[in-house]
Amino acid sequence: MSTSKRRTATEREAAALASAVRIRIIRLTVAEPLTNREIAERLDRDPATTLHHVRKLVDAGFLEALPARRGARGAREIPYRGTGLSWALEMDRYGGTVNQPVLEAFLAEIAETGVEHMRFTRLSLRLGPAQHAEFESRLQDLIDEFAARPREPDGRGVGLFFARYPAP
Repeated sequence: MSTSKRRTATEREAAALASAVRIRIIRLTVAEPLTNREIAERLDRDPATTLHHVRKLVDAGFLEALPARRGARGAREIPYRGTGLSWALEMDRYGGTVNQPVLEAFLAEIAETGVEHMRFTRLSLRLGPAQHAEFESRLQDLIDEFAARPREPDGRGVGLFFARYPAP
């Protein structure tokens, strides 16, 4: 796999990503900075619980606090923005510790969005070692290329969940 731009996640970083709620918070704040109250509303969670997750993500470098602003009722609110760190990390070392929460976050997002809005492709391949390495590398390079492009302010948000597994 083409991981030259990535580094192995630390145990602290992997622990921060071992929660579907925290993965969803990262995804929400990549599109736009959100306050803890806004995050809690979008996830239909208690703000105190959400704040615990936000603080863990800030401590691990996945979120950054932006300058405080005044909310609708004049209260001081701190917006948080995703740093993109999760995309720069290689998580293979941690396997299921992070894979299960990633899958849970994906399923929660699909439940919220609706399966009718998804596009599916299913395929089974038989590849030799060299072809398998090329396939993995080219897929990763394509995903990395699009991930590195500047965000289009008026662009359409697209989520991607790509799973590869041994065919039975």
